[in-house]
Amino acid sequence: MDSGLISNRYAVALLKYVEETGGGERVCHQVRNLLTGNVTEPVRLEPELQRFVLLLKKKGRLQDVRWILQSFVSLYYRSKGIIRAHLKMTVHVPELEMRLLALLEKRFDCEVDMDTTIDKNLIGGFILILDDYMLDASVRSQIEQIRREFIVKNTRIV
Repeated sequence: MDSGLISNRYAVALLKYVEETGGGERVCHQVRNLLTGNVTEPVRLEPELQRFVLLLKKKGRLQDVRWILQSFVSLYYRSKGIIRAHLKMTVHVPELEMRLLALLEKRFDCEVDMDTTIDKNLIGGFILILDDYMLDASVRSQIEQIRREFIVKNTRIV
């Protein structure tokens, strides 16, 4: 069976469970910390999450836990009307970050949860990722585009 389908089914089940118990915010916060590696010491799992992991173990689905939890976070934010965004920049520019955040919130008419990382490999510019959409405004990608165009034009000459 398709692992994407399986992870989505289990994620939907976890979402329904945490909505019933009222622990959605706590569980989502802990899952995000676990997925991003922000946990430096062993932590006690939220009761709902601990029970869910035991269910995955019982069903033999622990190998899919990362995909399931990522699907859960996406579903949780979607159910709350929040769009997740990721911004990569070469240097931290708070003005750009605030302008993009305001633009996205106005465009989608909802709350945007944006995290920012610094990536020196971009040379300049930024990359904005919204769920499955990516806006690459980096200097590195523009140089790569020019390089490809140069190769195509030079192969026609010969």
